[in-house]
Amino acid sequence: MDPHISIVTLGVDDLATATSFYEDGLGLPRHDGDDDGDIVFFDLRGTWLALYLREELAADAGVEAAGEGFSGVTLAHNVDSEARVDEVLAAAERAGATVQKRAAATDWGGYSGYFADPDGHLWEVAYAPGFSPGP
Repeated sequence: MDPHISIVTLGVDDLATATSFYEDGLGLPRHDGDDDGDIVFFDLRGTWLALYLREELAADAGVEAAGEGFSGVTLAHNVDSEARVDEVLAAAERAGATVQKRAAATDWGGYSGYFADPDGHLWEVAYAPGFSPGP
């Protein structure tokens, strides 16, 4: 297996709201493609983020769509400074996210906080000195 993630797909309740949050609120670059209205893609330097209706995504995977609370998955966005962590969390909150954990120093020597998007997907925003994953 060639270890990389091509696409992360988030199941959402309202595609227009989720698209607006990521595109207008967070400024993610939307993929120039032939969106058919059922799915939206964003280019994220080496991978894509996709938004797809939760019910449809569950049906595609052959699982039940019902589920509440922590899913056991978080997404992480690493930045180059503590100040940038605070800026990204503030931008996410202005865009409609709920800040779940305000940024603070971590026990691993970094600085991070968490927000939940309008569908409850958790994102960690972190400054991790000496750690730079991805392209």
